[in-house]
Formats: sequence, C-alpha cells, structure tokens
Amino acid sequence: MVQGVGFRPFVYRLAKKYQLCGSVANRSDGVIVKIQGDATVVEKFIQDIITDAPPAAFIKRINSTRVNDSLFSGFEILPSKKNGRLYTEISPDIAVCEDCLADLKTQKHRINYPLINCTNCGPRFSIIKELPYDREKTTMSKFKMCPVCQNEYHDIDDRRFHAQPVACNYCGPAYEYVVDDKILYDIPSMLNQIASQIDRGDVVVIKGVGGYNLVCNALNEQSVKRIRTIKNREAKPFAVMFKNVDTIKHYCVLSDREKTMLESWRRPIVILAQKELLCSAINHSLGSLGVILPYLPLHYLLFDHLKTPGIVFTSANKSDEPLVAGDQKIKEDFLMLSDGVLRHNRNIFNPVDDSVIKVGKKTCQVIRRSRGYVPNPVELNSSVDAIFAAGAEQKNTFCIGKDKTGILSQHIGDLTNYETFQFYIDTVEKFFDLYHFKPEVLVCDQHPAYLSTKFTDKFAGLYLPDPANVIRVQHHHAHIASCLAEHKINHKVIGVCFDGTGYGTDGNIWGGEFLLCDSRSFERYAHFDYVKMPGGDAAAKEPWRMAVAYFEKYFGGSNEWEKLQCFEKVDQKSFALLRNMIQKNINSPLTSSAGRLFDAVAGMLNLCSFNSFEAEAPMRLESVIDKSVTGSYPYQIFNDTVRFDQTIGAIISDLHKMPVSNISAKFHNTVVNVIVDLAGSIGREEGVRDVVLSGGVFQNTYLLEKSVEKLRNRKFSVYYNEQVPANDGGISLGQLIVASNNL
Repeated sequence: MVQGVGFRPFVYRLAKKYQLCGSVANRSDGVIVKIQGDATVVEKFIQDIITDAPPAAFIKRINSTRVNDSLFSGFEILPSKKNGRLYTEISPDIAVCEDCLADLKTQKHRINYPLINCTNCGPRFSIIKELPYDREKTTMSKFKMCPVCQNEYHDIDDRRFHAQPVACNYCGPAYEYVVDDKILYDIPSMLNQIASQIDRGDVVVIKGVGGYNLVCNALNEQSVKRIRTIKNREAKPFAVMFKNVDTIKHYCVLSDREKTMLESWRRPIVILAQKELLCSAINHSLGSLGVILPYLPLHYLLFDHLKTPGIVFTSANKSDEPLVAGDQKIKEDFLMLSDGVLRHNRNIFNPVDDSVIKVGKKTCQVIRRSRGYVPNPVELNSSVDAIFAAGAEQKNTFCIGKDKTGILSQHIGDLTNYETFQFYIDTVEKFFDLYHFKPEVLVCDQHPAYLSTKFTDKFAGLYLPDPANVIRVQHHHAHIASCLAEHKINHKVIGVCFDGTGYGTDGNIWGGEFLLCDSRSFERYAHFDYVKMPGGDAAAKEPWRMAVAYFEKYFGGSNEWEKLQCFEKVDQKSFALLRNMIQKNINSPLTSSAGRLFDAVAGMLNLCSFNSFEAEAPMRLESVIDKSVTGSYPYQIFNDTVRFDQTIGAIISDLHKMPVSNISAKFHNTVVNVIVDLAGSIGREEGVRDVVLSGGVFQNTYLLEKSVEKLRNRKFSVYYNEQVPANDGGISLGQLIVASNNL
C-alpha cells in the first residue's frame, strides 16, 4: 500500500538525503524507483525505504534489478502510469494526523478548517473513483486549488506534496449547517450552535468521511432514546465517541493493547469493559461499551466546544439499512427527524462504516471490517485471480481475487433488506470498475435461498462465457477456509466452527461443527446434537423457545422445568402452542447450532428471553461470567454427536444454589472442554495437530481465549481469524480460497 500515503515524496526526500539520482513513479502495479549511485549507499537507501516508510504505507516486497538506463542528473517524480491488469493497493481512509491538528491552529489559510489533511492523513478509499490515485480520479476533482494550496501540492519538500485531497478554507470543500430553516456557513458559529444543541439534548446529523452519523449527548437518556426511535433500533448498543483517552479511562477499563488500537491511524470502534455508567439507553446494562476516539478534524473542533465528555456516535440509517452517504437521502429521511444537519459538499463515492474491534488479553479480532481497513487486501499463497466470491446473507462482504490477493469489500450488511441489497449490487459494480476486474469464476454459499447465491446465479447467466463456472461452498467450510487463507495454511486441520446458522449438506441447519478439512474439501467429523428450532427463525429471536426445545428434547416427560423463572413472562397459551409444535414437528427444523445452544442457556438463566438485537442472549451470557470459576458440567459424546442432556440437567440443579455468573462460567468451561476433547480424538485418529477456530460464536472472547490456552497446553497449534471477521463478514475470503483450490 503505497499510493495516497506520501510514499513518492518520501522516496524523493530519501534520495535527496543520500545525494542519489533517479526517479520514482506510481504505476497500477506498484511504485517503480530508478536509483543511481554508489552501491553501498544504494543499499542503505533501500533499507531506509523499509524502515522509515510513512505510517500508513505497507510494503509487501521490494524487487531489485540492475538496469541500463541513461545516466540521471537529478531525482524526479514522474507522472502515474497504468500497467495493464495489474494494480496497486488503495489506501483506506486515514485518521487526521497530529501535524494537521497543529496546522488547524497555526496555518492562516487553514485555521479551523474541518477538512484539513495531508499526505499522511485524510480521505482515500471513500473518494476514489479510478486508479491510479490522482486528484482528477477522485471526488476532489471539482475543487480547483488556490495558489497557496497549489504551491504546497507541487513543493516536494512540503508535507502536502501530491496530497490529492489537499484543500483549505479558500478553495476546498466546505461545511454548512442546516438548522431552524436557516443555513450557517461560518465554522465558529456552526460549532458553537451544534455544541450548544448537543449539550442541551438535541440530536444532530453530521456528515463524515464515509457517510452520515447521528450524534447526541451520551449522558442524556432522552436524547439516546430519541435516536433509537429515529433509527428504529430497540436495544442494540450504540458506540460512544470520547474526547481523549483520559476520559475513556474514567468510564471504561482500558488495557495498553486496547489503547494502541484506539489511537491507531485506523481509528476503529473498540469494545471495552464498562466501569462507569453513561446512560442506560446506550447499552442497556450489557457491561461493555463500543468506544471510539475522534478521527476527523471536525470531531476535534467539536469537542473543543462541547461540555459533555462523550457523544453517541452511530451511523445515520434506519434499522438494517445501509449507512446513508447521499445528501438527498439525508434530507428526505433525517432532516425533519433531527434538530440539525451538518453537511459538506465533497461527495462520498464509496460509503464506508466505522470498523469494530475486540481486544482480549492475548487476542485481537475484527468484528466489522470497514473504514480504516478496506480495501487493504489479504495476501494469499496461491493465485485467486479473476474469482468473485459473493459472501453470505448476513454481515455480508464480497471478495474479488487479484493475482495472489483477496480484496474484501467494506461491510455491506444484511442482504434481506432491499436497500442493503441495492448497496451490495452498486458496490460490486464499483469494485469491478475500480480494479478493472472481469470475473471468470463465481463462488457463493450452498444455501439456495441466499440473495448472494441468487445474485451469483443471475450474474453467471448474463456474463460468464461458461455458466458452469459457479462453485458453491458449504458455509462452515468457508468459515474455516477464511482462517486458513489468512494464515497461508494448505494442509489438513481440525476445524471447529461455531455460529448461529448455515445450510448443511444434509439439509439441516448447522452451526456446532467439528470438521477435518483443508482449503479444498472437508469431512464432518462431529457436531452438536440436533435439536428442533420451533418457529424456525423466530427461535433465533426468542431464546426462551430454544430453552423449551432443549428441555423437550432431553426431559420431555417431566414437567418440573415448566416452573422455572425464565418462563414466567411467557404467555401460557404461547408456551403450550410451542410445546405442541415441537412434539408434532410443526415448523421446527433441526439445528446443531452452537449459537442456539448459547441462546437456550441464556434463556434458562433468565438473562434474555427475547433478543432485542442479534446475538444479545450470548452477549449477556458472556457478560456475567465469573472468571475465577474453574468448574464445568458433564457432557457426552456418542459416535459423532455431542449431547448436552447432562449439562442442561446440571444447570437446572445449579439454578437453585449458585449465582448465574458461576453457572455461565461453568457452561463456557464445558464448551471449551468439548472442543479440547474432540480435538484430541481427531488429532489421535487422523494425526493432525493444527486447530482452526472460526464462526461468529468465537467472537466470545472468554470462549476463544480459554480454548486457545487449553489447546496449546495440549501441544496443538491454534489459529483464529485476525485479519477478517470470524463472523459472516469473513465468509467471502473463505469462499474465494476454496474456489481457487477446486479449479
């Protein structure tokens, strides 16, 4: 990744330092440097390129070849060139740098300029339309630079040399604030007005780098509830932006590793353990908080005027719809619902949401991979060229293969929503144009009803010379393969895939799977016991249903469990109807899902009977764990099936004599023991010592870290997703690598 991060001027200044002659140029396949001078000095020059490159630059490799060009008399930066199908990585959008924050207060033409940037920071992916990355190929093309900015842009020794979004108060894009049927254009007036409104409890819409955000005072309960009403988002936690790290430390537990991620140039949302309450409507006592630091100049300017220590910072969209980036849609959908809209006139070509990270004591997982990460590719050890992977239905990303890299899209979302599916189609087209991509092979999930699968089939019929070049990959195999791809593993592994759903080869719903597999094929070695899902998808939204399903399966003849506290709020007619559905097998598909087992236990413990958002029950189950508890429950493994009748029975017994924090810990420890037990069996029988953990359930940090620890104590090599999400957001990378190995 060398374009858009100040790499060419860095090389120029380095050559100048060593008094070397030559040239540097961007090409669509990388940066090419021609250097002339003493061999020893040239070697130092090459080493410094590796060690001193700009912060956001990433160099995969340097290929060095002796050439017979004419002698150079100086060093110059040459115009960018295209080079066939090859490409250079596009930089993600970068948080504002410290130098630009200083310029905000000192540079006359940029005092309080909320869109300030330089070669080391600012918008990149969100504004690019075409490669190579030059101003005329971005949404900055309509802004003509003033003489001052133009001089900076052409001055090789200036920090803004060839910074494509370079601008200032006199020539660049500008903000305006629409409030009370008037428009404010003066920055100080805007900031005073907005800060005053937020502090007193108003809701404001703010346009950022990748889309619009809804913002309010994080200490104002009514304001937060109002945003929930606007978004139609009942209980899913909101992220909070704090002014600085010291403020975060007051409200959250913050480790050094978490602090490093928060302050990185990627500026993701980091999920932290909460220690001080803001207001309950933010996360409904979940115990964790998604936290983010300012990453735009505007954010810093706003906090200079705010009294509140934190603001709710959430995407401006209705529930399940994609992030809104268009000015017209904001005007139509949010202008009348909010108390003001702050917008700028630089178009967002590639909408991109905030990324989400979860850091454990020894692990770091990407939960949502978007701004700051996309479109960084994942480097692979085999060619995936001209393969398009359509991804899954929920938390969708797609992936295109270029040479030996997989390029994942930004977070798309749930394709069952019409607007999200249109966003998916539009983004696919943009990626194809941007990377000059022409697919020869398409790959999708095996589920015939997934919209990504239907899109693939339709696309194949219209554009592929051979419609037979469509490969279908089993959902859980793709999960494991995504991790294999990240770690460049080719050999067979023990794949443990725990998630909520996925179409199995037997037509049932899988999700608690132990696979023996590589990047080409898989064998299902064992799985969690099948249990009925009464009401189908409704069971995933109402954990009490899964609790009843497990009780019916293992203790159907007894009525003692009906009296448990977890069923007190359930209407008796609904309760009886559900039992009848299970007993008569009415709309009750079979599932081996680990996610549904976690739902059931959360329901039994009365932590969550009705999911207000996806995975709420397992999240609440994890949040109450007493980490000092080392005990566990019994379980049974018969042939290829893990039975939890003894586990459930022991949980019922414990409900009367110990706190739910102990029971949750013992349950989690039980699942860890199952993983270690079965890995041991497979390892002995098959001679395999590598274990891969993937699937959305492994976003549970306690489960992941305990599993990794115990497996490594048994001398297994353990791998988990680090570059892409373990949830369905990483599926497309797995599909890509499986397809490449089946050609």
